[in-house]
Amino acid sequence: MPRTDVTQMPFSKLYHLLVAKAEKKNRSKEEVSQVTAWLTGYTIEDITRLEQSELSYGDFFRNAPAMNPNRMLITGKVCGVRVEEVEDPLMREIRYLDKLVDELAKGKSMEQILRK
Repeated sequence: MPRTDVTQMPFSKLYHLLVAKAEKKNRSKEEVSQVTAWLTGYTIEDITRLEQSELSYGDFFRNAPAMNPNRMLITGKVCGVRVEEVEDPLMREIRYLDKLVDELAKGKSMEQILRK
């Protein structure tokens, strides 16, 4: 069975997995929405609406209103790969969100996560 390209998968499905990861560590969906909004420029209301749509994960990032310029401060590994070294720009944006949710799940403060 061929692997599915993550960029073609539904945003709603993958976002649900990010929320579940955070909730397992006693963090909230609202916090996941906050870090997602910080990264992408979507409002929390936009994210809630997009969760109900057929939008692909790739298009979620491609259509982001305003990627945060401070996202370049996000460093570290996700699945053994350094996010700052991911060559494909779209995949790097996806990994940035993965890293933010990882930090949330590890108990970091919102100030640290949002690079304040």
